[in-house]
Amino acid sequence: MSERNASSTSFVETVAGLTAGVVSTLTLHPLDLIKTRLQIDRISRSRVGGSLRIIGDIYKTEGGLPALYRGLTPNIIGNSTSWSLYFLFYGNIKDFLAQSRSHSTELHHDDDGKKHSLGASQYFLASGTAGLLTSILTNPIWVIKTRMLSTGSRTPGAYPSFVAGASQILRTEGIPGFYRGLVPALFGVSHGAFQFMAYEKLKSYRSRSRNTFATTVTSTRRGENNVNNMELLLISSLSKVFAGCITYPYQVLRTRLQLQAYNADAPATATTTYRGVWDATRQIGVQEGIRGFYKGLGPNLLRVLPSTWVVFLVYENTKTALYRFEES
Repeated sequence: MSERNASSTSFVETVAGLTAGVVSTLTLHPLDLIKTRLQIDRISRSRVGGSLRIIGDIYKTEGGLPALYRGLTPNIIGNSTSWSLYFLFYGNIKDFLAQSRSHSTELHHDDDGKKHSLGASQYFLASGTAGLLTSILTNPIWVIKTRMLSTGSRTPGAYPSFVAGASQILRTEGIPGFYRGLVPALFGVSHGAFQFMAYEKLKSYRSRSRNTFATTVTSTRRGENNVNNMELLLISSLSKVFAGCITYPYQVLRTRLQLQAYNADAPATATTTYRGVWDATRQIGVQEGIRGFYKGLGPNLLRVLPSTWVVFLVYENTKTALYRFEES
């Protein structure tokens, strides 16, 4: 790949990811708020209707409809930054792996018309590495977001804004405070790795099953999809459900560890304090059972599927539009 093409690809991947992150967050933020409240609930047992109860409580006690959008700023910053960085890293790592294997005798082409010889393990490696780098760079944003979503704006000590939250963490906890919950977040890198591995392979399989391989090689312009939007919806859904069912418990661990220092004034007892990831895992298992690791899974599935549809549809179509504009 020439230097110009590499630069162009990086720009397109970044803009497409940024756009996807902003659009998905604006449309689905309330579900993220509900999921966070359920994840930090250590008293109520998981049951049908828990999400409706949370919505009712927030609406009645925290200021009506605007309260459902508390923490929107760090969520937009976090999601737009994460997706833009993720797709930037992911696209470039895929290209690097493909180029390093260019001597292979069984090259095939991806949906962008580029030569690739990547199998499931290479997609897993590319997405896992991209997720690792993104998690390290964006964890401070997620700490602030989690703490804002876990409390109403009228709660004593609640962060009034993103900047105020960042300042308070720096003042009271120092730099390490921004990296609470990083260990389970890094475990969660496997979620993206599983998701993108499944997504790429399903998309590739669908392309081949429609006998479009030859067309893609000879006539498809760079960045143009050879699967339609309805197929993208199905493929992205299957890949997200597959990854979510395997990795959801890490999100509960991450959320509780991120929140713990925020509630440092509470009485420190064995049932309210986690000494680390493994202690949190043990306490949740003993006190709440296996269901404790899946609190908030219902609204999470309701949130992540539409979010996944929005992200991948916006990403794929934005990328295609940018490449077409570039070539026009």
